[in-house]
Amino acid sequence: QVQLVESGGGLVQAGGSLRLSCAASGRAFMRYAMGWVRQAPGKEREFVAAINWSGSSTYYADSVKGRFTISRDNAKNMVYLQMNSLKPEDTAVYYCSADSRPYIDYDWVKYDYWGQGTQVTVSS
Repeated sequence: QVQLVESGGGLVQAGGSLRLSCAASGRAFMRYAMGWVRQAPGKEREFVAAINWSGSSTYYADSVKGRFTISRDNAKNMVYLQMNSLKPEDTAVYYCSADSRPYIDYDWVKYDYWGQGTQVTVSS
């Protein structure tokens, strides 16, 4: 079992930055691929970024490529999402997720564990 707790959300002006953190419990964390998924009001969830077990491989949605960076620290059981040049359309609840497989799977709906989410609001 893995429990995920997100933090770091908040209100920021367009063009600003935020760093989301995801704290994971359990020794199996370092074997899991991790991802961030967001859901804006009235919209479907969007797979934003993912990272494999070692951090050597990453994925980004086109909508955030070049602005967001996903990283992990296996020694601390942490995953991060650095978000720069934020836009109002980035406003959403951001969820941290864990896949019990080590490599990135783009079928994110199958990820095994989910956090409760953290709200990010970008004002124009």
